[in-house]
Amino acid sequence: MTPSDPETPAAAERVTALALDPTPDLPDDLAAHLATCREKLGLVPNVLTAYAFDAEKLRAFSAFYNQLMLAPSGLSKLEREMIAVVVSAENRCFYCVTAHGAAVRKLSGDAALGDALATNWRAARLSPRLRAMLGFAVAITRASHEIGEEDRAALRDAGFRDRDIWDIAAVAAFFNMSNRMASATDMRPNAEYHAMAR
Repeated sequence: MTPSDPETPAAAERVTALALDPTPDLPDDLAAHLATCREKLGLVPNVLTAYAFDAEKLRAFSAFYNQLMLAPSGLSKLEREMIAVVVSAENRCFYCVTAHGAAVRKLSGDAALGDALATNWRAARLSPRLRAMLGFAVAITRASHEIGEEDRAALRDAGFRDRDIWDIAAVAAFFNMSNRMASATDMRPNAEYHAMAR
């Protein structure tokens, strides 16, 4: 086997293609955050391990992610995860489709929904409200400069408030950034995600 062979132990264990080792002594708040992840999820997501080479980058990423994905919102946790998967599928981001696809399966209890969103969200059985939300997220991903008032009006017609529209846009924008970082660094999803909620 060559060093680049995906079956070598070094390749199987790496988180990104970059030689950036995690900070050995993370500040207490960040160490506690990773411990909470391990306790609640049974693992530390590799995206956090990837950012752990710089405590301030990890803190900023985690704070923004937690605010967008876990804080109170007019969007449910499942809806936010659905946006993450559809945007990530549009960007062909292996890491985020895998990790957030597992979250959709777990939160929805529907493996078929997770698979449809990861491959072609239009094939999923969705309400008009969810179709409007995901269509807007895709529009942001493909050509955000083309979005106009008619697009926001369509979301209002589907039942979203202006605060919800902000949250849809913010989640979609965050995952566009995150997808690009994951793809550029060849970030690898935790192996456990592949079998979750199947």
